[in-house]
Amino acid sequence: MPFTAEPLQLSEQQRIDLNEIAQSRSLPAGFVFRAKLILMLAEGVPWAVIKERLQTTAPTISRWKQRFVEEGREGLDTYHPGQPAVVLTPAVRAKILAATRKKPQDGSTHWSCRKLAATLHGSKDMLHRVGREAGLKPHRLERYLASDDPDFETKAADVIGLDLNPPQHAAVFCVDEKTAIQALDGLDPVLPLSPGRAERPGFEYYRQGTLSL
Repeated sequence: MPFTAEPLQLSEQQRIDLNEIAQSRSLPAGFVFRAKLILMLAEGVPWAVIKERLQTTAPTISRWKQRFVEEGREGLDTYHPGQPAVVLTPAVRAKILAATRKKPQDGSTHWSCRKLAATLHGSKDMLHRVGREAGLKPHRLERYLASDDPDFETKAADVIGLDLNPPQHAAVFCVDEKTAIQALDGLDPVLPLSPGRAERPGFEYYRQGTLSL
């Protein structure tokens, strides 16, 4: 009967994180492998079975178990020999979240995990985790409208009412210029993404003389 070691103790959040990594199809294969290894250790699976299922060796199991015990999930990320692991402290987390609110300096419109990791000299997996926990969604975009018209709500209710309860036998026409093919400048500032909120540019814009009443 194969020897069964004492199961590795995991917190509920660690177990959730590791399961997400182990089931991922986009993360590096080595990272997925190490997450599966730790989960099997947490289930008390014998080393002999782990070696067979994951096609690995006892020294490899021992090394990554020790790294996880000492550093947690971040210990499963790879880094160059002699380079200290970056510990996800509150200060590091705040630095990452602050950086996401600023635009990249290379002219691109949004950050990617790899680009931000290279800028902050950190791990892309760590940045991905911070973004996920904070609800950051740089791939999403929402719009907002700021109006100083005191009758805006009444006018908006009339327009919305046409959609929700249109008059019988009525035809409604809405006329506007083709906004997507003009050189436009936003009238309102772009609200950067923040935890739990997507980036939001305004609806209104300067027409740059392309439309005359």
